[in-house]
Amino acid sequence: MDLELRHLKIIRAVADAGSLTRAATALGLAQPALSAQLKRIERGLGGALFVRGREGVRATALGELVLDRARVVLPAVCELQEEAQRFARQGAEGYRLGGTHGPLLGGLVDRLAREEPGVPVTTYTSWSETEIAAGVAAGRLDFAMVGVCGESAPPEPGRLAWMEVARDAVHVMLAEDHPLALARRGEVELAELAAEAWADVPGDGCFGDCFAAACVRAGFTPACVYEADTASCVHLVQVGRAVGLCRATFPGAAGVVTRPLAGVPLVWRHLLGWHPAARAAACAPAVLAHARAAHAEALARAAGSRLRPGLVGG
Repeated sequence: MDLELRHLKIIRAVADAGSLTRAATALGLAQPALSAQLKRIERGLGGALFVRGREGVRATALGELVLDRARVVLPAVCELQEEAQRFARQGAEGYRLGGTHGPLLGGLVDRLAREEPGVPVTTYTSWSETEIAAGVAAGRLDFAMVGVCGESAPPEPGRLAWMEVARDAVHVMLAEDHPLALARRGEVELAELAAEAWADVPGDGCFGDCFAAACVRAGFTPACVYEADTASCVHLVQVGRAVGLCRATFPGAAGVVTRPLAGVPLVWRHLLGWHPAARAAACAPAVLAHARAAHAEALARAAGSRLRPGLVGG
């Protein structure tokens, strides 16, 4: 049997999991199938790689040797694959943009299409900043338009170049008949919302933890947080089921008003990322300028919507 990369992945998975059962789950295999594959690999390598016991498995001396090589080979092959993908696309034309929810991705597409009408622009969206960044690192995307909470680091910090597009204070969305909305005050204290249910969109950054910490500093713990898509969050606010969290660029919705939180307890940073060795690096300054202009336009539209009855930007 010739040793293959998939065999090395199985060996590493077993070692990392510490048991065949957990490794089978991680690999999406039935345990008997994994056991059979491992036995074939061991026969091909000439000896046992793991010793089975009540508490799981541990690597033999031969297993440690193979694992040492696997931990070098697997990352190297992954890096080679990503570099090859980037190289193969060096001559490709157009912009491949990845982004999370929000108006900035659409604004960036619009500006690029206006400035370079003959150049194709494609987009990919996800709730996961990590997924978007991984797409850029692997060469599947040229740019990532994502956001992070406060001063937290963006995903893939050692592999991608990141520049700040803008930073916004986080606002609260209220139903237009909410007492704090009717009060027509400029800001809302977070503590005034202690009894409310909350609505927010999902993400894999630290925003949820930062929000919880801000609430604790304000003297309460959120009783209920609904995690849903943007439209569902807005609906929950409109019907008075919850108050919502939004950015200053929120484009507005009928029956909703927004207010900044007093003292700016939460900040959202918009970031643009790209791989420094990819074709996209050459046009990154121009794309960054367009992204910043798109943010300014979105902010102006949101501010304008706050002046119209029933509509508000966040």
